[in-house]
Amino acid sequence: MNVRVKNPSVSPFKQGGENEVRVRFAPSPTGFLHVGGARTAIFNWLFARKHRGQFFLRIEDTDVARSGEEMVRAIFNGLQWLGLDWDGEVVFHSQRFGVYKVLAEQLVQQKKAYRCFCSAEKLQADREQAVQEKRTYKYDRACLRLSEDEIRARESAGQPYVIRLKVRDGQTAFRDAVYGDVKFENQQLDDFILLRSDGLPTYHLAVVVDDKHMHITHVIRGDDHLSNTPKHILLYEAFGWAPPVFAHVPLILGPDKQRLSKRHGATSIEEYEKAGYLPDAVFNFLTLLGWSPGDDREIFSRAELIEAFDLSGISKKSAVFDERKLEWMNGQYLNAMSVEEFAVLMIKRLQEAGLPDVGKSEVCSKVAALIKPRVRRLTEIPGMTSYFFHDPVSYDEKGAAKYWRDAEVVSVFEQISDRLADLNVFNAANIEHVFRSLAEELGVPAAQIIHPTRLALTGQTSSPGLFEIIEILGKDTVARRLQKAVAFLQIHTPAIQAAAEV
Repeated sequence: MNVRVKNPSVSPFKQGGENEVRVRFAPSPTGFLHVGGARTAIFNWLFARKHRGQFFLRIEDTDVARSGEEMVRAIFNGLQWLGLDWDGEVVFHSQRFGVYKVLAEQLVQQKKAYRCFCSAEKLQADREQAVQEKRTYKYDRACLRLSEDEIRARESAGQPYVIRLKVRDGQTAFRDAVYGDVKFENQQLDDFILLRSDGLPTYHLAVVVDDKHMHITHVIRGDDHLSNTPKHILLYEAFGWAPPVFAHVPLILGPDKQRLSKRHGATSIEEYEKAGYLPDAVFNFLTLLGWSPGDDREIFSRAELIEAFDLSGISKKSAVFDERKLEWMNGQYLNAMSVEEFAVLMIKRLQEAGLPDVGKSEVCSKVAALIKPRVRRLTEIPGMTSYFFHDPVSYDEKGAAKYWRDAEVVSVFEQISDRLADLNVFNAANIEHVFRSLAEELGVPAAQIIHPTRLALTGQTSSPGLFEIIEILGKDTVARRLQKAVAFLQIHTPAIQAAAEV
């Protein structure tokens, strides 16, 4: 698998220079790269690049049963599509299980953690009793009271156990770069598990050990992890390590102000690629979800975002994902492209839509220039452009009922066709003159001729400027399509008039 690495020689486990910023993006491969995870990755990447530090990628696959190679590949693909390169090799929790086990046992020897032999049945019964008594469940530390002889006897008998951290009394406090001073009462915390009975580490143990061994200086992550942070700080204390700086980023909400989920539409980064968005537009949009540069700017180059980004600009308030805003921003990026760049994307989309030879057409550049200001998503291109490359196979029914119900339409098409054929210079200005002159002669608004003709030439009721379309199509194609529309009307006018009366 090809991966995008900025500095291949950089080791995630080698201490960096003094005051060097080192951050990591650490997704779990139990699902695809979603919008919230992508924004977290972007914030970490921007912070590292701003401070000329290191940005590492770590796959937190402690949940072996739910982790999969397909998900890992999707994470890689999503990050690379967004243009996020990382430093050094990718770190996998699953390749370090032995390290975690040794350190967990070390805490047991230091009396900072202990073996818990309680069965799943006992723990479940205790939880149910807590529910009946309407109190918060908390492990009763039964195994902390076991004597050394009892512990050795149970181990000798092969009784399975987990390792729990012995949570100290008092408070756990830290200063978060987003939320400020945060305090937790330790009595509200359980003696949480570090090592499971199968020897695999929990998330809490693995994340703290790896952050320390990777010399991570700043942990920038979603605020759904805020409640995990006191546990992690207690672990840092138990190991005698200094914790990193924490910055917890508020969640992204859907338009209904609920946590963004599949019910709000696409949340996987891959889905936004399929939906016709540009990576730079998505990058720009996600950066501004919950972060502000301090002014009203909305369109940034990547270099400008790196220069402007700072943790102080992250809001405590959850951001709302507005896809209409993303569409607008994507349109801005598309319109800022050169015609040549846009034409390449247009041709690719049309070929995918079943027009393999479209790249050979001489009108591609003209079509690209005409539709570029109107496109907001690349998926719109086939519907906006296919009529340039083949005659319409049908006509919009509502449009026909609205614009083709008068019998005079046939005569209008015949007159337009004759006058366009007589033009010596076939350009948009002269074509417009033909339409407006005919409208004046007939004593009708120009729109009464333009709309029916647009439907005849494109099969649609909306399009870029009709006169520019006619110029691109050329005399012969326009004449053929108008003749085809006349033949259609001669057969279907009664049905169209009936539909218009409904």
